[in-house]
Amino acid sequence: MVEYSQIIGLKHLKNHLQTSAAHGRIAHAQLFSGPTGSGLLPLALAYAKTLLCLGLDPGSDQYQRAAHQVEGLVHPDLHFMYPVNTTDTIKKSPAVLDFLPQWRSFVQTAPYGSLMAWYDHIGLAGKQGAISVSDTEQMARSLALKSYEGGFKVMIIWMAEKMNTESSNKILKLLEEPPEKTVFLLLTEEEDKILKTIYSRCQLLNLPLLAQNDLAQALMHSHSLDQHQAQSIAKRAHGDYYKAQQLIEAQGQEPMFEQLFLQWARGAFKAKGNKKAIQELLSWSDQMAGLGRETQKSFLSYCSGLIRQVFLTHYNATPLVYYKEYNDDFHLSKLAPFIHQNNIWSLQSALEEAEEHIGRNGNPKIIFTDLAVQLTRLLHQSAA
Repeated sequence: MVEYSQIIGLKHLKNHLQTSAAHGRIAHAQLFSGPTGSGLLPLALAYAKTLLCLGLDPGSDQYQRAAHQVEGLVHPDLHFMYPVNTTDTIKKSPAVLDFLPQWRSFVQTAPYGSLMAWYDHIGLAGKQGAISVSDTEQMARSLALKSYEGGFKVMIIWMAEKMNTESSNKILKLLEEPPEKTVFLLLTEEEDKILKTIYSRCQLLNLPLLAQNDLAQALMHSHSLDQHQAQSIAKRAHGDYYKAQQLIEAQGQEPMFEQLFLQWARGAFKAKGNKKAIQELLSWSDQMAGLGRETQKSFLSYCSGLIRQVFLTHYNATPLVYYKEYNDDFHLSKLAPFIHQNNIWSLQSALEEAEEHIGRNGNPKIIFTDLAVQLTRLLHQSAA
């Protein structure tokens, strides 16, 4: 996905990048900040293609060759850095180049993919990735060479907040004395974690969450949804295309998710003043910990949506309730008296925090045990 036309929404940013490149206003260090699900990487790739094809006649063989190389992520003047770690196959001194085939397949299949999706793709098995100083030194050696095609060299640093201190300092030196005709594109979801001296040397481009209508249109086109389905998914995804894709994939898992939610809720009701029932919640936490992280995140997102629907049921906002139960012995109205204005925000906050911790490779057993205890306390909170 390296064409501006393929990128969802962000019209003003796409116009800005195209116009600034056409007029030669190209900062050597640029920081793209925003959620990956907004199109952080696709936008950077489209811009890289603009730079690497700059000055070439769009109808020429040279332009077509360069464009094709960028699309295949094999252009000799396009470089990448991304967080890595040891895996079952790379057991010692992991380097960015060791994962280049996996990176290409990841970008081509999930350009809006999250950091956790990347970790799962390369099999980090619960470990955190990092951008090491050895990779930064290798990058510096590559960028010191003249460009193969005589134009720009582009270095995309994906999840730049994962640079460690040594790596950040090495990058800082490169930004202070950049190689000739080299553009650094630092992509981050957490700009506050970027070294301040690096931040101050970069031109900042903030990506907003995708507009609901733009996201819905993309879902109708890419997943053959009708307008109602697309709008519903887009609303729940909160402007994140990758999250929307996960929600679509999770639709087939909703019966299982409902059953897991009911186990959790019923265990929480029984647990108050009943020590034996606590064991049920611990068993539930074990069960949840055994699921894949993306499934865990999808479940937590599902729970957040379900609790909102129960809350609306509590206050008789019937036109806004769309949830259809899968279990014959469950109905939103049964749970509605226990979800109210005094606990809804705390429940949603607990779910969001748990999803964030899962996304950061936290220990799922601890996360879901803590969540189970919080639910027990919150469900018994009075509505008065």
